Amino acid sequence: MPTIGVKRDLLFESLGTKYSDDDFQQLCFAFGLELDEVTTEKQMLTREQGKSDDASSIADASEEIIYRIDIPANRYDLLCLEGLVTSLLVFQGKIKPPKFELCEPKDGKRQILKILPETACVRPYAVAAVLRDIKFTQSSYDSFIDLQDKLHQNICRKRALVAIGTHDLDSVQGPFRYEARSPKDINFIPLNQNKTMNGEELMEFYNNHSQLKQYLPIIRDSPLYPVIYDANDIVLSLPPIINGNHSKISLNTENVFIEATATDLTKAKIVLDTIVCMFSTHCQKKFSVEPCDIIQPDGTIVTYPELAVRQEIISTNKTNKIIGIQETPENIANMLTRMYLEAEKMIDEDSIQVSIPPTRHDIIHNCDIYEDVAIAYGYNNIRKTLPSFMHIAKQYPLNKLTEQLREQVAQAGFTETLTFTLCSRDDVARKLNKMIDHIPAVHIANPKTLEFQVVRTTLLPGLLKTLAANRKMPLPMRLFEISDVVITDNETEVGARNERRLCAINCNKTAGFEVVHGLLDRVMQVLEVPWESSSNSVSKGYWLQAVDDETYFPGRCAYIMHKDVAIGKIGVLHPTVLQAFELTTPCSVLEFNIEPFV
Repeated sequence: MPTIGVKRDLLFESLGTKYSDDDFQQLCFAFGLELDEVTTEKQMLTREQGKSDDASSIADASEEIIYRIDIPANRYDLLCLEGLVTSLLVFQGKIKPPKFELCEPKDGKRQILKILPETACVRPYAVAAVLRDIKFTQSSYDSFIDLQDKLHQNICRKRALVAIGTHDLDSVQGPFRYEARSPKDINFIPLNQNKTMNGEELMEFYNNHSQLKQYLPIIRDSPLYPVIYDANDIVLSLPPIINGNHSKISLNTENVFIEATATDLTKAKIVLDTIVCMFSTHCQKKFSVEPCDIIQPDGTIVTYPELAVRQEIISTNKTNKIIGIQETPENIANMLTRMYLEAEKMIDEDSIQVSIPPTRHDIIHNCDIYEDVAIAYGYNNIRKTLPSFMHIAKQYPLNKLTEQLREQVAQAGFTETLTFTLCSRDDVARKLNKMIDHIPAVHIANPKTLEFQVVRTTLLPGLLKTLAANRKMPLPMRLFEISDVVITDNETEVGARNERRLCAINCNKTAGFEVVHGLLDRVMQVLEVPWESSSNSVSKGYWLQAVDDETYFPGRCAYIMHKDVAIGKIGVLHPTVLQAFELTTPCSVLEFNIEPFV
C-alpha cells in the first residue's frame, strides 16, 4: 500500500477548512483511507539518517507538519495532493465530480508522435498528451514530479511496464518520432547534466547513481535503445532511463508535453489518464486536455488520451443485499456520486446507471461499485446481524487425510520436510534426465531468480536438495513430504490444477528399495487398500507394474497402480540424478497421488 506525504497547511488551504488531527483522521477513515502518521521533514530525516550522521542536512530540514496517508494500491488518482483534495471535496459534497474534456489546439494542428517499427523489440507502445496554459507553483511543481515517481513505483512496476516523460513543449518542435537506435548513435545531454553522452556512456555514467541504476538493466542488454526525437532531431528522452536536458520543465513552463512509452498499452493509458486528469486542474481552462495523434507502425492513427467514461448498471436490491443495508435507489446514487462515480436512478425502479470517470481505473467489476457504496454508507453504520442459517464447519477431507498420513509416515521412521513450491527448470527437467518441453509445468512469466522459474510438478527435487544440504548427517536419512504439485491441464478453467502427493526418500549405503516398498504397504494398509498380485476387472487394490523412466535406474522402477490407473512411481534413482543434486549415496523413492483415497 503506497503512502503519500502532504503538507498539512497546504492540504487544509486546498480543502478550504482547517481540521484537528483527530477530525482529519476521521475524515480519512470515512473515505476509506488511513492517516498513518503526523510528522515533519526533520523528524523523518532524523529517523532515517540518525542523529550522528549528516547533522547539517537535518538542521536545515523543515519543521512544517506533514500528513502521511496510506492510499489503496489501485487508487492511482489519490497519489497526489490534487487528486486527494478533489476526491475529498466531492466526498463531502462541496463540489460535483469534474468532467474532463478534450480540447483541440487553437491552430487546429495536433501534436504528432510517430512510432517507428524497430521499437517493437524494446518498448512497442507510446501514448502522449498536452497540458496547455498550465501555471505551476513550487508546491504544484513538486507534486507533479512526485506523482510521476509514485506511478513509476506502483502501476509502472519501476518503469518496466511504463516510463513517463514530461517536457516543456515550447522548447521543442513537433512532429515527434519514437524510434529505436544503436546506443552509439544516440547523443544528447541528459537531464541536469552539461555534457553530451551517447547511449553506452550514459549507461556507464549512471551505473552508480543511487536512483537511476535500478532502471538500467531494463534496456542495457538490448541491441537498440528506445529514444524520442523532435522535428529538429533533439532528444526528448531515452526511456525508461532519463529525459533530455533541453526539454526539462520548470516553474515557468506553460505548456507540457507528456509522453509515456510502455510494454503494456493498458497500463500506459491508465498512467496518461491519471496524470492529465490530476494536473488539468492547474490549466487556464480547468479539466481540459489537448489530445495528440499517435501514428502506429502500420500507419494507423490513434488519439490519446482517451478520457473514456464507462457506463455500468447495478441493481438496487442486489447492492442492498450484498452490503446488508436497506437504501433507496436515490440514496445509493447519491452515495456513489460522493465517491466520484456519478450515478442516477433509471426508469426501472431497481436499476442505477453509474458513470465511471477516467480517474477511476480501479473500478473493474460491479463488486468495486458495491464496495464504494459501503464506504460512503460507512462500514461502522452497517448493522451487525447473525447468519440466517446455521453453519457447521468441518475439516476439508483432503487436508484431514493429509494430516492422518503425516502421522503414520512419521511413525514409520521418516522425517517430514517442507520445501519450496517454486523451483528452477533444471530441477524438474535436466537434473531428472528429462526435457523441459515434455514437462507439464506452469512457468513463471518474470522470475526474480533462476531458483524460482516454474511451479514444481514433483516433490522429488525438494527432497533431494534437502538431502544435499544435510550430507553431513549420519545415515540412513529418511525424508518425506505431503504437499501439492501443480500440473498444466487445459480442461480446467485456469489451465492448471493442484495435485496432493506423498513423496518419501530413503538414503543409505544401499538403495533400500524394500524400505520405501514397506512404507507403501503400510500407507495402503491404513487406507484399507488391499494388495493385488495383478490387474483384474473388479480390482480395488494396488499393485506394481514395471516401467522405464529416465529418472530411475534401469529395471528398478515401477508404476503404483490403483484401479487400473497409475497414481505414482516407486524405484531406485539413477546415478546421474544423484550426481546432479551432488549426492554420492544411493536413494530409493516413492511418490504417488493421494487424492484417489479421499
